[in-house]
Amino acid sequence: MIHIISDTSTLYSSMQAKEAGFDVAPLSVTIAGKTYREFDEIDSKSFVDLIKLGNMPRSSQPALGEVMALFEQYPEDEIINISMAQGLSGTYESAVSAAESCEYKDKITVVNTRSLCGPHRYMVEQAVKLVKEGKTKAEILSWLEKRMETAKSYLMPNDFEYLRRGGRLSPLVSYVGKTIKLAPVMTQTDDGCKLSMAGIKRSFKQAIQFVGDALERKGVGKGWKVYITHADAEHLAQQALEILKEKMPHAAYEIHPLSPAFITQGGPGCVAVQVVEE
Repeated sequence: MIHIISDTSTLYSSMQAKEAGFDVAPLSVTIAGKTYREFDEIDSKSFVDLIKLGNMPRSSQPALGEVMALFEQYPEDEIINISMAQGLSGTYESAVSAAESCEYKDKITVVNTRSLCGPHRYMVEQAVKLVKEGKTKAEILSWLEKRMETAKSYLMPNDFEYLRRGGRLSPLVSYVGKTIKLAPVMTQTDDGCKLSMAGIKRSFKQAIQFVGDALERKGVGKGWKVYITHADAEHLAQQALEILKEKMPHAAYEIHPLSPAFITQGGPGCVAVQVVEE
């Protein structure tokens, strides 16, 4: 038997994941003097509301002991832990350390997806389906590797300060972005570990059009998933959906609230557009 384990970068709560046939170790966020397990104890909108009251958040990866406890629930199973990108969080390293500490460590494989949120969610959902179809561990790992090669992420932050404070952006770039009040477009580096500047536009609409043009050049269309995630900015997510659908009408689209841990990095009002080939 193969069991899939992941983390809340998948945008699933612990209960939702259980119902879908896998387990997640929740990341945590601390705000207003209290620590919450994301999605289990606080949702994205409530988290943004606390930020808007002037509270500064921080996030942390799942506790090592909690990940080990998940692994140890399935001593008879082969486990594939499908983790969010190494470098954007300590979550991958935490899962590797937990696996090494388990008695049945030879049965545990930790996968660095080099992605997060939308593509990460899709990979986990499909891995669960492949398990149900009777695929081997090697077949599932091969499938995941192929999907990782196609994933691409773009982020439109509303406030550079969150990226700068999280170490994802240089102070100079964050200062310029804050001063000139333009619409930046960030993208993950090829190794998935950091964010780099892809372009700067004069408006959110132009930024999304820029992203849409880049995805068209990548060949995104039928047979691709497009995820639009947002930090309490549903109106911007809907605007992005309309623009992207005009450019790529045959792709499959989903809109989701961003996880509180990622909002800690991207800030309130940020919007992400991510793709992965089906």
